[in-house]
Amino acid sequence: MTQPPDDGWEGGRLLIDLSAIAANYTQLQTLVGTATETGAAVKANAYGLGLAEIAPVLRDAGCRTFFVAHLAEGVALRPLLGNDCRIFVLHGPPPETSAAFLTHNLLPVLNSLPQLHEWQRLAHQHGRPLPAALQVDSGMSRFGLSERDVLALANQTNGLQGIEPVLVMSHLACSDTPDHPQNRTQLDNFLRLRALLPSAPASLSASSGIFLGPEWRFDLVRPGAALYGINPTPGQPNPMRPTIRLQARVIQTRHVPAGAYVGYGATFTTKRPTDIALLGIGYGDGFPRRLGQRGFAVLPDRPDIKLPIIGRISMDSLAVDITDLAGQPIAPGVAFDLIGPHNPLDETAFLADTIGYELLTDLGSRYHRMHHSPRKG
Repeated sequence: MTQPPDDGWEGGRLLIDLSAIAANYTQLQTLVGTATETGAAVKANAYGLGLAEIAPVLRDAGCRTFFVAHLAEGVALRPLLGNDCRIFVLHGPPPETSAAFLTHNLLPVLNSLPQLHEWQRLAHQHGRPLPAALQVDSGMSRFGLSERDVLALANQTNGLQGIEPVLVMSHLACSDTPDHPQNRTQLDNFLRLRALLPSAPASLSASSGIFLGPEWRFDLVRPGAALYGINPTPGQPNPMRPTIRLQARVIQTRHVPAGAYVGYGATFTTKRPTDIALLGIGYGDGFPRRLGQRGFAVLPDRPDIKLPIIGRISMDSLAVDITDLAGQPIAPGVAFDLIGPHNPLDETAFLADTIGYELLTDLGSRYHRMHHSPRKG
């Protein structure tokens, strides 16, 4: 039998601090107070960091309401949590799948009249109202019942017959820009549309929306990115604890003269005699190709020196100029930080002309993943 990959078998390692994720959850719940429940978005494999490892940690930290995007994600999550937690499926029931929600004890978020009608048909078959969340479009033009849909339901005597609304929700488009007028517009729209629907707990805010203030928090908040260390307050210091450290191992070092080309396309030319370390991760591992000649690496015991990535990033490797280490011996297998204490996730994403969400969820499966257990007490 082939042994599973061990640390050192891959080109890099991704260290995931579960205690930091638990602490971030607790911090957000403390911020919103006891009148508001803090849920957790664990879609996209818990933002790429491992659903199986992270969902139980959040449950143990006190989370009882979880959000995923797809039915398949909900089915995978249910056995990890047991039956004492709610799981909402944000995309609602795909056609002909409603029965699976009952089988796996999942709650659909109903985003359209066709979804609503399918859930009503299932309720009729079972002879009882079935719980669901109702999402309204408060101004993002993405998911949710339109104002016209809500008015039509409100004007029908039995418009929601068979449905037990357990949550009315919407989603903010500009919550990471606190001064954007759309935040207030969406809040006002949400209040107006919610008033037309049966009384039920309400939810408007995800990570950044929490920091807009109490008006936006309602009965339930749905953080995702903030749990995983992405800054929910761009332009201000990150209030959340970092949760990951991405390290790449040295495959080979070399010395090249001034005027040497480095990497595909000969897009980079050395301007001085240069020491190069070739690290064993690339865009095949989800590390952005755009970071070639933009990003940098840090040797953990020399955090004061930012070492530039030079040339184009390859599928399985990248080159780092280590000349400024002044001849410090760098042996194969030495690990450099590409995301870590001195090159934070959001700053690295900015250099790649993207956002922390995309960078985090793109990190591939080839790393040796090391999940640290939460600290007790």
